[in-house]
Amino acid sequence: MNSPSQASQNEEGQESHISGPLLVDKLAEAGISAQDIKKLSEFGLNTVEAVAYTPKKALMTIKGISEQKADIIPLGFQSATEVHARRAELVHITSGSKNLDALLGGGIETGAITEFFGEFRTGKSQICHTLAVTCQLPVDMGGGEGKCLYIDTEGTFRPVRLLAVAERLGLNGEEVLDNVAYARAYNADHQNQLLTAASALMSESRFCLLIVDSATALYRTDFSGRGELSARQAHLGKFLRTLQRLADEFGIAVVITNQVMSNPDASAGPYMANEKKPVGGNILAHASTTRVQLKKGRGANRQAKIYDSPCLPESETQFAILSSGIGDPEEE
Repeated sequence: MNSPSQASQNEEGQESHISGPLLVDKLAEAGISAQDIKKLSEFGLNTVEAVAYTPKKALMTIKGISEQKADIIPLGFQSATEVHARRAELVHITSGSKNLDALLGGGIETGAITEFFGEFRTGKSQICHTLAVTCQLPVDMGGGEGKCLYIDTEGTFRPVRLLAVAERLGLNGEEVLDNVAYARAYNADHQNQLLTAASALMSESRFCLLIVDSATALYRTDFSGRGELSARQAHLGKFLRTLQRLADEFGIAVVITNQVMSNPDASAGPYMANEKKPVGGNILAHASTTRVQLKKGRGANRQAKIYDSPCLPESETQFAILSSGIGDPEEE
């Protein structure tokens, strides 16, 4: 008879086998040699899911990987019952605001891309800072019991904000900072390269959240004019596909922020409001699982609205930017 500790270890092992990523070593069972597996790992493909996401033509550029080997991917169909069972076990990460969590159906969904877009001073970066701390909470407290990867493209990352949120939640400030892996992206190519490094980190330690603040800032400066629009969208599409791959591989929550631009409509009258629309076009619109629009409110209050989601109804709520992170508006 197994002891309780042995039983729990068996359950944990079974759970990780069912819902966790399959390490690239698993390909040995499909006839791939240890030498070829090492080459895949050096190429930045640390899991079977990563190999499955990579086009065959890209795999064949790796020395020693033939067309026959590139076709061996041990992944296929599964029943909707299995998918439903896995989705029922999805973890949601609290935003720090009960109102915002309710709007999002329980919080930030893991295994998906959640996009926050809005003008400056609408709370995008403040939400990111708060999530970088709340993701470290236990699951029963609205966290993900994991570390956070934070890619900053605008230079707005401030560790002091993490310490303020940690103090509010009763967490050790030093441990919270140690559990956040930070990188500053300086151009669009560097931003893409950082995801390869992120994949390697995730295969070594438990991460539950990846933040990119913001996903589009560098694309607006590195690609200019209509002449480079096609190249910009293609580059952005690859970046977003890699984000989705990481979300699928490791079951992490991906949170990106997005800027907005004016949408002057010649057909609108002079008294019509100039509605801002998110940058990135259809490429970003299709890549994001849930899109949340943020607007300024009175004082510290902000408005959040579900702009697009496969399962959440179109609704809106209010949250507040507090000295200790994101919270709910104070009742008057």
